[in-house]
Amino acid sequence: MEQINRIELLGIVGSVRLQYVAGKRMAKFTLVTNRAYKNKEGAPVIETQWHNVTAFEGKKVQCLEHIEKGMAVHVWGHLQVQRVAAADGTDRTYVDVICHKLVIEDQDEEIQYEM
Repeated sequence: MEQINRIELLGIVGSVRLQYVAGKRMAKFTLVTNRAYKNKEGAPVIETQWHNVTAFEGKKVQCLEHIEKGMAVHVWGHLQVQRVAAADGTDRTYVDVICHKLVIEDQDEEIQYEM
């Protein structure tokens, strides 16, 4: 049986932070997505979800510096779950999207990279 851990998101970039890890450039950014549906009573509902995305620069990756707040971005990747013990003794769970492919949906041009 094949197991799959795959996610695809199309949303708007919130905060962006570029940094270097082991000599490679990395972007950590938030991405907001909305899901519209109607509830039992037929009233429209918009559900907003924030996602944490991590993208590492690779051989073909030259566009991390182009990611800016407010841009529409299409992300493909996989989910990574981390459990961390907080200072107060509680356990915290963080879910990140590790990016494999990214397309910046720009009006002038489309910038792509695959990892």
